[in-house]
Amino acid sequence: MQLRFIGCGDALGSGGRANTCFHVTGDGVNFLIDCGASSLPALKRLDVARDNIDLILITHFHGDHFGGLPFFLLDAQFTRRTRPLVIAGPQGIETRLAQVMEALFEHSSKTKPRFDLSVVALNPEESRTFGAVKVTPYPVVHGESGGPFLAYRIEAEGRVICYSADTEWTETLIPAAREADLFIAEAYYYDKIVKNHLSLTTLEAHLPAINARRLILTHMSDDMLGRLGSLAHTTANDGMVVEL
Repeated sequence: MQLRFIGCGDALGSGGRANTCFHVTGDGVNFLIDCGASSLPALKRLDVARDNIDLILITHFHGDHFGGLPFFLLDAQFTRRTRPLVIAGPQGIETRLAQVMEALFEHSSKTKPRFDLSVVALNPEESRTFGAVKVTPYPVVHGESGGPFLAYRIEAEGRVICYSADTEWTETLIPAAREADLFIAEAYYYDKIVKNHLSLTTLEAHLPAINARRLILTHMSDDMLGRLGSLAHTTANDGMVVEL
């Protein structure tokens, strides 16, 4: 199984990076984690076959994690996709998806897709299984609007991936990421403490309790990108592939 960082940037495109979108593939799985606004051109740039993607997991409703869905769905419609697709995310996702479709492409939410599309709302700490993928959401803290906000613990093909999503430190990240094969964590700042975002130094204080086998930092601001040469941890970059 492998994970490719289609985009690992923040909302402002710091460092010229694409918005959040991770592509996970294996013998029997093919899914995305988040689908930020720039995801479709990034997927095409990397020659990813979008028709093979069975599942898209959305962590929250900010544009850099959610705003690529209208483009993805319209592309699927115009390229005559027939494979079923599941989109799963926080409570309210069906309404939010219709709203963003209408905001970007009027009447698009009322057009029946050529393929079977299921939109599924997830509840915190209630596991759901989608084919060979088991997903357990955990609530995280990222402000008042654009939520609910979820981190994901994902089990597939004998491996565990955790993605913190955007969040300040919260204790729910410990069970979400505990002993994961791969923990993808936001590190927006190095040591600056700001509401709703996670700094690397704060994260480091909790890494022993998490005890993940591998850590990769993502969603970095210019503050972090300017320190890449001196960091002790692996950092994501667009197009990077991780074997699991």
